[in-house]
Amino acid sequence: MTTDESPAGDNEVFLRGRLAAVAEMRILPSGDELCSFRLTVTRPPGERSRVDSIDCATTSAGVRRKILAAQPGQVVEVRGSLHRRFWRGAAGLASRYEVQVSWAKVSRRRSDASAARTPASA
Repeated sequence: MTTDESPAGDNEVFLRGRLAAVAEMRILPSGDELCSFRLTVTRPPGERSRVDSIDCATTSAGVRRKILAAQPGQVVEVRGSLHRRFWRGAAGLASRYEVQVSWAKVSRRRSDASAARTPASA
């Protein structure tokens, strides 16, 4: 047992990566607005795969505004917690992990890697 006040552990996530695609909005049956997006983050040097694509979601109005205004390739920082979501699909019960985002910061510039792939404007 640890000496801190949370013997069961902590669930805090911080990610910095590129926005992989335009964020998607949908209205849940509860009426909440859910913004879903993916971040592409780099792995430590020496690992086989160089990047991971991480699913993220938020119902926070402030975070939604920031993410919906961002463009694919922009650098985004998020804080939140890891959640496992379950649903029934055609193949039966399915699940996935995603970061439930409570805070976000979007860089004003695109990452160097995505900027290099973007054609120059005339």
